[in-house]
Amino acid sequence: MTIAPTSLRRRPVQQRSTQRVERMLSACAELVSELGYDGVTTTLIAERAGVAVGSLYQFFPDKKAVVAELTRRNLDDFLARVREQLAASAPGDWWGAVDTVFDVYVAMHRTVPGFSRLHFGDAVDLQLLDERKENNALITDGLTRLLAPRFEIAAESLRLPLAVAIEAADAVLNLAFRRDPIGDGHVVDEAKAMIRGYLSARLDPATE
Repeated sequence: MTIAPTSLRRRPVQQRSTQRVERMLSACAELVSELGYDGVTTTLIAERAGVAVGSLYQFFPDKKAVVAELTRRNLDDFLARVREQLAASAPGDWWGAVDTVFDVYVAMHRTVPGFSRLHFGDAVDLQLLDERKENNALITDGLTRLLAPRFEIAAESLRLPLAVAIEAADAVLNLAFRRDPIGDGHVVDEAKAMIRGYLSARLDPATE
């Protein structure tokens, strides 16, 4: 389920071109993890990916576009992981689903190169993925589409509480990963408790 527009100048058609673009995105992720966004250049991305910088410019106009496409890929991956985990664990209650979403997000912070620095693009531009919407609004939209029908909650009842929970979780998880590169476990636990407490006060399907 792709919910953000692509930042590619043109889509790769042949398998070789697709693999080249994937190498560029992976190289960008590694470099952002090592150097931060400001330390990355298109030349460094091309060198790490093993391609000519001219080849990079065939698909991306600049570094920001590469990061935007990487972020779009991460967002698609996040929603796919949530969907797969929900299908595999089949949580019977709302809170099991909330925990699943939170745990997937933390796992991506810990395991996906560059993710803890970029998140979903807000470290670069709050509207990196779509000039019409903030990045977190796209996450809210995607999670609302996944969770609302599953728990028979009206989408409009779910959207605002999810948006607030996402913003709050981002802020506290930023603290967790500033304190420890793999995320301070105590702060992560506090973030989960905070989100549960907030959502229980605003939205509890069991009481509707």
